[in-house]
Amino acid sequence: MLTQKEGFVNKLVLHPMFTKTLKEMDKLNIKLPTNPSIQDLDFSQFLYPTQGELISKIEDSKIYKLDPKRGSKFINENLLISAYDESINKFSCLEGTAFLTSHSLVIQKPGEEYLPANYLTFYFYTRSKDYSENADYIKYSEDPEADSKRDYVQDRTEFILQNTPKNSIILIDGPLIGAQASSYTIKLNKELLKKDILPIFFVKNSNSNIVIDNIKELKGRYNSDMHWSYNILKPGERTCLFRYEDKFNPNNAKLFCYLKTFNISPQRIEFHVDTFNKYKNQINDMMDLICYLVLAQGDLKNPQTRPIAIAEMYARETLKLIDLDKLMRGFNITPTMNQERFGW
Repeated sequence: MLTQKEGFVNKLVLHPMFTKTLKEMDKLNIKLPTNPSIQDLDFSQFLYPTQGELISKIEDSKIYKLDPKRGSKFINENLLISAYDESINKFSCLEGTAFLTSHSLVIQKPGEEYLPANYLTFYFYTRSKDYSENADYIKYSEDPEADSKRDYVQDRTEFILQNTPKNSIILIDGPLIGAQASSYTIKLNKELLKKDILPIFFVKNSNSNIVIDNIKELKGRYNSDMHWSYNILKPGERTCLFRYEDKFNPNNAKLFCYLKTFNISPQRIEFHVDTFNKYKNQINDMMDLICYLVLAQGDLKNPQTRPIAIAEMYARETLKLIDLDKLMRGFNITPTMNQERFGW
């Protein structure tokens, strides 16, 4: 069983470029709007390249009943569970676009409350070379949306690797394979496995049709894989595991299934093929655990595991601590946000 005895502390850390970017914006007289928009990361359109293929013979093609009571016992067996989520504020102004991101990791220790670690990053992207060439931290970008996602996945990889305890499970909100995220996420997965950490990825919303397009009897009958799995699953059930492979990049291979806890849209559970090979004897246990953790959260409008929901709340609340307008006027950072305190 995955266990951990190391000690952990709550912490809030600022990216080293955070205040430096703001100072340069102040010098250039760049003003951000006071009300940002909430930014959702969407890699869904890139999840399944056309050169990929589906292999459905990983396990028997049937519906699997989940046992949340069995899943709950793992919480009491000195099992360490971590969870990651993020929250992003986007600021659009005439000179460019800024992204303020709160990366959130919570550690649930048996019998104890959640221990949060949060990492705040701030980037400003512009198509103006006049601005970027006269500053060290203002980023020139032809495609701020794409570049912001690239910076995001780089920061996420480093943050998770530095803060996830060894010999544990980590639940990560987001897909395993998707556009700019793919190479970084697969690298992250590989490094986590070296630390005996079992990574599980969650996709709550998706228009993917890889299952219904590749199984003859399903083709043309459903709008999406989510639509198909919702119709065939009862609450407390999952589909069989499917394997997806990129024909031209064997490393882009994963196993996934759809899991339905309440009588609403299911979610997709994903493992890299290397994770499955290492932990295949524990995968069914993890499915029962996931079902229990979703039931424990009990949110019918936003069904997800309780640790991810807690990480999401910390991410959102941490963003509220930052008043960018005030920072640009004073740059007074409280000691708890000083990266040097935690040796970042």
